Amino acid sequence: MTTIVILAMVFLFVAFRLWSVLGRRTGHEQTIARPAEAAPAPIGAGRSLPDAATPATPPRSEAIEPRAESGIRAIAQAEGNFDPAHFIEGARSAYRIILEAYWRGDEDMLRRLTDDDVYDSFASAIAERKAAGQVLDNRLVTIESAVIEQAKLVGGTASVTVRFDADIAAVTRDTDGNVLAGSLTDAVPTHDVWTFSRQVRSDNPNWTLVETDEAA
Repeated sequence: MTTIVILAMVFLFVAFRLWSVLGRRTGHEQTIARPAEAAPAPIGAGRSLPDAATPATPPRSEAIEPRAESGIRAIAQAEGNFDPAHFIEGARSAYRIILEAYWRGDEDMLRRLTDDDVYDSFASAIAERKAAGQVLDNRLVTIESAVIEQAKLVGGTASVTVRFDADIAAVTRDTDGNVLAGSLTDAVPTHDVWTFSRQVRSDNPNWTLVETDEAA
C-alpha cells in the first residue's frame, strides 16, 4: 500500500499487456451520454519510466518545455544517468498501461504503479462503475505527443510532469455488453497532465504516478 513503481517494469509490459478501459475524473472516464476522456501507453519494452537518465546538461528538445529545463538539469546533476528521452519513452508506456488497467478495473496493477492518493481515486471510480453495472470498453488509438512541462528536485525527491495528447475510442457498456454510450469508431481527443516522482539515488529505479489532471 505504498508508493509503487512505474518504471523498470519490463516484465509488467510483457506479462500484463493490458486490453481494457478506464473511466472517471482522473481525466479518463466515460459517462453515459458523453465520450470517455483519456488515453494509455505501455511501459516501454525493456524500459519503464526512466530509472535515471543521462547527461547533467540535457540537450534541448521539442519534448521539453523551456520552463522545465532547469528542473531537468537539477535532476540530471543529482543522478548522472537521468535521460529525458528515455524518461518520455517510459512515461508514454506507463500512460497506456495505467489507463488500460484502470479501464478494466485491475486494481492490483494500479496499486503497483501509483501512490496512495492516485490509487484511491482510481479504485473509487472503479467501485462506482461496478455499482452502476457499467463496463468501459475504451481503446487508445494513438498518443500524439508527450511533453515534459515541469520538472523539479526538492530535497531528494524528483518530480516530472508530462502532458499527454492522445486519441481514444470509448464505449460504456452494461454487464450484458449492450452499448450505453460512446463509439469505438470515433476517437476522442484527450489531453492529460500526469506527474511522476521518485527518490534520487535510490536503489529502486522506478517512478510512481503521484498526480493526474486534465490539461487546461
